[in-house]
Amino acid sequence: MVVPVIDFSKLDGAERAETMAKIADGCENWGFFQLVNHGIPTELLERVKKVCSESYRLREAAFRVSEPVRTLEALVEAERRGEAAAPVDDMDWEDIFYLHDDTQSWPSSPPGFKETMHEYRAELKKLAERVMEAMDDNLGLETGRIKAAFTGHGRHAPFFGTKVSHYPPCPRPDLVTGLRAHTDAGGVILLFQDDKVGGLEVLKDGEWLAVQPLADAIVVNTGDQIEVLSNGRYRSAWHRVLPMRDANRRSVASFYNPAFEAAISPAVGGAGGEYPESYVFGDYMDVYSKHKFEAKEPRFEAVKAPAKATA
Repeated sequence: MVVPVIDFSKLDGAERAETMAKIADGCENWGFFQLVNHGIPTELLERVKKVCSESYRLREAAFRVSEPVRTLEALVEAERRGEAAAPVDDMDWEDIFYLHDDTQSWPSSPPGFKETMHEYRAELKKLAERVMEAMDDNLGLETGRIKAAFTGHGRHAPFFGTKVSHYPPCPRPDLVTGLRAHTDAGGVILLFQDDKVGGLEVLKDGEWLAVQPLADAIVVNTGDQIEVLSNGRYRSAWHRVLPMRDANRRSVASFYNPAFEAAISPAVGGAGGEYPESYVFGDYMDVYSKHKFEAKEPRFEAVKAPAKATA
């Protein structure tokens, strides 16, 4: 099985129905799909690759003395002494930094980083909203319904963050993960992943499958809030990153999430009961921050309002 690849340029043409069906399949049966011909200029994507790769070169020395590296070195040294070395299950082999709307906190180096990433994020936000509108249509909702939920019907700005990651070469990938398995907390996640180095996997029907590197594609996956809004019709998918022994994997993931003040509830009818009737996204994030790498169902339970007593 292969993660669906969808030509997004056909959404507005004669093949719209077929394209919408492919998006529905990706959302309902995978929680992951890849978009090609999505409208983001190739020249801009090349600049994103360049400045993000250069940013890691500026950070590489710090990663070499980071906690994951020191921990792995200690395990390898223990093995040399004949001691058992158990795989690490509480940290990830990755270098990361985050970008939010406040550009003052962004790195000023390498040259062109701020300008390139500002332009890229603007393009990606527009793409995320087009994807959400396709989800609205497929779910039988009015256009803009998901965005309205994320923004409190325009009262708040959605939370839009970007995580710039590198997964450097790992001498012992059997002892540490690149990124532990989890589902994403938020809404729609758009990933510009390395087009040469693999490692990202999604759990599908009990089997871990590679999300194949594909030049200039944008990988889309649905988060926990889309699962709630769709009343379980769309499911957030477990995914992970495996470290590579001889390669450095670049990953630029952007998250179009609800505002922390936004109230989230199922927008699609159904049997009900599996998801909270209504909760504030910020409260969900408080729970998620403590239980990211655990099952999502207890997180949903944790934000459910207490049941009212009956006479």
